[in-house]
Amino acid sequence: MRRARARRRRTAWDALVPVVALAAGMLFATSGQTARGTDLRAGDVTELSQLIRQLTADNDAQEAQLGQLQDRSEALTAAEAGRNGAVAAAAAAGAAEEASAGFTAVSGAGLEVTLDDAPETDSGTLPRGANVDDLVIHQSDVQGVVNALWAAGADGVAIMGQRLIATSAVRCVGNVLLLQGRTYSPPFVVTAVGDADAMRDRLGESREVAALQQAVDRFGLTYRVQDSSQVDLPAYDGALDLQYASAAG
Repeated sequence: MRRARARRRRTAWDALVPVVALAAGMLFATSGQTARGTDLRAGDVTELSQLIRQLTADNDAQEAQLGQLQDRSEALTAAEAGRNGAVAAAAAAGAAEEASAGFTAVSGAGLEVTLDDAPETDSGTLPRGANVDDLVIHQSDVQGVVNALWAAGADGVAIMGQRLIATSAVRCVGNVLLLQGRTYSPPFVVTAVGDADAMRDRLGESREVAALQQAVDRFGLTYRVQDSSQVDLPAYDGALDLQYASAAG
């Protein structure tokens, strides 16, 4: 059933392309604004939050429609495979690669990594030598953890329960995580299936994680790594095409 569901999503991904393209363009533009040093706590933060809420609602509606199209696509594919040997062979070849591509669920022992902002002080004042930017989890922190887990040979990685694949992008606006059309606030939980000792070693060797650990020691951010005897990761169910922003003409 899981294999059929994953295959169904791949054959009907094009139904979601317009929504993904719109969201990706807007969110990448936001990331570009952040990279130029825009104050994320200024007035446009409210407008951005409203935009994200609207896009999330639109995405929910499109997902409902996509489910219907996926069911139709699966039925048509199965019917054609019964008549056409080439279609049947292609479907079988695709199914054989589903696990390595992240299109099937995976379970096993692994790690859970929790990242969180520093707690607010009772007085509301910043710690000595700190600015607001020092007290939040950044995009580079999450990316550093994920990259280290992949480098250790993890069988699968997820953030906030969303499965990651080779084309997944981790984006942050302020301390809000944008991942595959959804928004998340800290604490961020990264889970991985694989050799726990190897993943811990890679986390310890990562320069990005070392920089995060310094902020943990100085400013009280949370970076917690826990072994888990059972990690259950869902199959990836997002879009498969790459989207990117381009400069206005």
